Amino acid sequence: MHQGEIDIDAARVKRLLAEQFPDLDAGSLALVRSTGSVNAVYRLERDLYVRLPRLEKWAASLEHEWNWLPKLSPHISLKIPQPLARGKPTSWYPFPWAIYRWIEGSTYQDGLIDDERQAARDLAQFILELRSIAILGAPRGGRPPLIELDAATRSAIETSGAEVDAEAVLAVWTHSLESTPWDGKPEWIHTDLLKPNLLVEGGRLCAVIDFGGAGIGDPAADVVPAWSVFGQLGRETFRQVLDVDDDTWIRARGYALHQALLIIPYYLKTNPEFVAMAKRTVEEIRLELR
Repeated sequence: MHQGEIDIDAARVKRLLAEQFPDLDAGSLALVRSTGSVNAVYRLERDLYVRLPRLEKWAASLEHEWNWLPKLSPHISLKIPQPLARGKPTSWYPFPWAIYRWIEGSTYQDGLIDDERQAARDLAQFILELRSIAILGAPRGGRPPLIELDAATRSAIETSGAEVDAEAVLAVWTHSLESTPWDGKPEWIHTDLLKPNLLVEGGRLCAVIDFGGAGIGDPAADVVPAWSVFGQLGRETFRQVLDVDDDTWIRARGYALHQALLIIPYYLKTNPEFVAMAKRTVEEIRLELR
């Protein structure tokens, strides 16, 4: 999916385990297929999984999770990842990697949810819990002001070609730029609450994963699921529970649109399921504004 991506397969993972965690080498190993693009994930036995960054620029996210997930976990009701062991770089796999406790559940899909409004309440509660955590020493997170994303967004619209209605999405993006820039108190944010990072079990949201970008910043970054995850009913409930003001809502819509528009041309040929999710986000934004 990426230029310069490390070739990761089961044989390479088995070799890493044999050299660094020989007590786990004999366990069963299976690729976990998903739309995720940052790490390769392999399930190890029934209760563990291995995450391996595909590119050097993402390797630091595992160290970030190792440091912060144990501090966040006591404050969060939903399940979140539990890192157990850190693997070291080698001459033939040059990045750090990690072993985590397996979380039962399926990647969020509309058909797996019994009640979208309940899912919206559950995710909003997670966000409120995250925001309530003390920020002392926390790293910066989130995205830059929308105006700094303008050139990249317009370029993505152009390179998406017929995959999007350029005139319509440009109008939405231009409206987003009219929102008041955020200047409030930083709060803990996850920053990547897309469907691939939400797990469902028994018809309800059960876990949030991938905290590699978590930090403190503009809370609008975590309002993006209003369009990237939910439809109209869930979106209304989500906004109500979070008590989102108009400026934050418009900024969040801009972040959701920017993210979706960058995904579409980049992953068009290599990750079509991810592109389908991004197109759905764009359509949800357009439906809301109609």
